[in-house]
Amino acid sequence: METGELKFVRNPNTDILLFEFAAVYGHYCLGLLSDNVHVVLKPNNVWNLDTGKPKWHFQFIHHEIWDYDMSSAPLLMDVNIDGKARKVVANPSKMGMLYVFDRITGKPVWPMPETKVEKGNVPGEWYSPTQPIPSKPKPYTRTGTSVDQLIDFTPALRAEAVELVKKFKLGPIYTPPVVSTPQQLGTFLPGTASGGTNWPGGSFNPETHTVFTYGCDGCQNLTGLVPPPPGFTDLPYVVGQVGVPVTMVDAAGAGEGADASPVPRRATPPAPRGGNAVRAAVQGLPLMKPPYGTISAINVDKGEIVWQVAHGDTPDNIRNHPALKGVNIPRTGQAALSIGNMLTKSLVVAGDPQITTTPEHPRGAMLRAYDQATGKEVGNLLMPAPQSGSPMTYMVNGKQYIVVAISGGNYSGEYVAYTLPDNG
Repeated sequence: METGELKFVRNPNTDILLFEFAAVYGHYCLGLLSDNVHVVLKPNNVWNLDTGKPKWHFQFIHHEIWDYDMSSAPLLMDVNIDGKARKVVANPSKMGMLYVFDRITGKPVWPMPETKVEKGNVPGEWYSPTQPIPSKPKPYTRTGTSVDQLIDFTPALRAEAVELVKKFKLGPIYTPPVVSTPQQLGTFLPGTASGGTNWPGGSFNPETHTVFTYGCDGCQNLTGLVPPPPGFTDLPYVVGQVGVPVTMVDAAGAGEGADASPVPRRATPPAPRGGNAVRAAVQGLPLMKPPYGTISAINVDKGEIVWQVAHGDTPDNIRNHPALKGVNIPRTGQAALSIGNMLTKSLVVAGDPQITTTPEHPRGAMLRAYDQATGKEVGNLLMPAPQSGSPMTYMVNGKQYIVVAISGGNYSGEYVAYTLPDNG
């Protein structure tokens, strides 16, 4: 979400309009819906011009420096907490935490204490001393990095991983980026732009009061900050590692719109792809233990994770790695920027984000159905390419269909439609 971009969701049973806005601001604001609502975005404020006042707001992150914007749409829910009916709003997050608020008052449903976090070392930067962290539900993905979480398929791979991370700063969530030096190349960051839950968000069953959401556990980055090359930018620091040439990466689709003028590409110092930067991998394997991607069921009445499963087959590069020959590796799940799901009366449906080839199926990606109550996989089918976005469903002549957008690699994007059993 870019600065100034606005999302909104209307609850048809109330006069409340929920706004989610501006990554750099990281606020919610509830405003009363009227026939003529005007919204003006200013730093840290959303205004309803009918009243001149916001209903309420909450800042998820103080001084956001990790790319932890709230990128997914909020979920409006009527639930029962401690035996009392509550109207709440919740958001899965890139931080792998579900934030739950009373949508009338804006108060957190469960305590969300301001928790002390570490200060960074970037000259001239200001750091918030605390961040709000939900006490319930517990995080559904990794919220930090530590040596205990490193790959342990074999003692040799683990030893190599331990040695690699010695030159990086590890820590809990909100461990700050640092200036890259030969002694400390950067921070081993959990999540960031692609961690936790991203754009597709989660789904909610209003009968069981359960949220279902994908989470990326395998999304970590070895990130440092370095001074930019002369004439590159007026920022004092850019992302990089000391001793590695800085390269420019255009935003996705830059200058590629049908009506857009070509965008000139900035000349940058030449460097091979990735330069000599240290990567978050050991012999091409992820630094972290599996699972790499999961689907979690979270009961909002209790604020508890009911079940969690690894989503997606073990990737081919892990299954077929020579260092892992003879090693029994359970299904790892797959890391992905964003995987959405959809619900039927009893199922959670989501597609794999990567193509794999396994003894059970030829090259392709699976569309999977999980039992909502238990997380048990009760069915699957092969798709020619990974899911992109979220599945959708519709009815025709009493028959239910699921449509999935698929694309990836050399496979052009397309929609595929499947039918469900009559009792699905």
